[in-house]
Parts: sequence; C-alpha cells; structure tokens
Amino acid sequence: MPGRRPLRRSAAGAIVAILAAVVLAADQFVKYLTIEHLPLHEVVPVLGEFLQLYFVRNPGAAFSLGSEVTWIFTIAMAVVAGVIIWKAFGLQSRLWAVVLGCLLGGVLGNLTDRLFREPGFPVGHVVDMISMPWMMPAIFNVADIFIVTGMISVALLVVFGLRFDGTRERDHEPVESDEEAEAAAVAAERHDRADAPGDDATTGAGTAPEGR
Repeated sequence: MPGRRPLRRSAAGAIVAILAAVVLAADQFVKYLTIEHLPLHEVVPVLGEFLQLYFVRNPGAAFSLGSEVTWIFTIAMAVVAGVIIWKAFGLQSRLWAVVLGCLLGGVLGNLTDRLFREPGFPVGHVVDMISMPWMMPAIFNVADIFIVTGMISVALLVVFGLRFDGTRERDHEPVESDEEAEAAAVAAERHDRADAPGDDATTGAGTAPEGR
C-alpha cells in the first residue's frame, strides 16, 4: 500500500520462511493422502471432467519431459531454492516476501520428492494427483500450483517496477526541485527573448545615436 514503510529485513525473511513452510507442509500432506488413499493410474472424478484425481509418479518435468535426466531437475530446483533464500535476506517489500515465500514452498515441495522418494536420492519421482483435462493434459500437484502462480507474480512485480526494497522504479527517476524548475523556466524565457526579431542584440536598436 502507498505510504507504508518498507519492512525490516528480518520481518520480510520471516514471512518468506513461514509461507514456504506452510506451502511445503500442505504439499507434502496432500501427497501423503494421495499415496495412502488413491489408486495408482486410475481416474477418480471429483467434479466430472472439470476436476479429477489421478495418482501418478512423475520422473520428469511437465508432461513427463526429461524423465531420463531426473537429476538435472533436482539440481535446477536446488539452485532456484538457493537463489530465493539468498534474495530473501535483502527483502523489504511485503509483496515480494509473500510471492517468494509461496514460490520457495512450491520449489521445496517438489525438491523434497526428488531427494527422498523412490527410486532414491536424487532421482525421486514427484507425486502428482490433480487433473483438469478440459484445460490441459498434464497432471500436477499443490507445489506446481504455487510454482506457476509464483513465477507469474514475479513477472508482474518486475513489469510494475516493484523493487526488493519496497520502492518502485519511478521513485528513483530524477525529479526537478521547484528551484531548478523555476531557474530553467527563466533561462528558457531569456533564450526566447534573445532569439526574437527586433531584439537589441540582433538589430542594434540599443546602440548610441550618432552625433550631429
């Protein structure tokens, strides 16, 4: 909100940590329920074809791409998580803290699967269970939702120019003071007078008259 003071860095870091922990816990709890109660590779309708549950173990990325190089996704997610944690130490923006906290929680959710689920470290398969066939053929999970929405939010914050310190790009644009603006106006007026036809400087009207 306009007029709000930037957060202290410790407060922003706490927001990131708390939200990441909540998202991670929610993601892992849903995955636990999925493993315990859903049949593997069987459609369980929730709202017809609008929303279905479909338990799969995904070794790759979206649409199971890259299933032969699972370890690459593990490294990539670890790097992303590390960058977010590093950036969190310099945050003073509430919006950035919320967005990065949710994004970090989503990344850690899938990274946990890669590290600790079958077939083993660091090539574990991610547990997916949410299907919306009317919208996309991919099966996804809670962590994926926060990753996608987090990335979109990051893009929007960058577009609108919100910085990590809580200021906006336009706040850093040079602004003339009243004195500078007045001085510039006077200088422009003098310049216009000097260039105007009939001015003493150009017509010689101000020279001394000839003696008789």
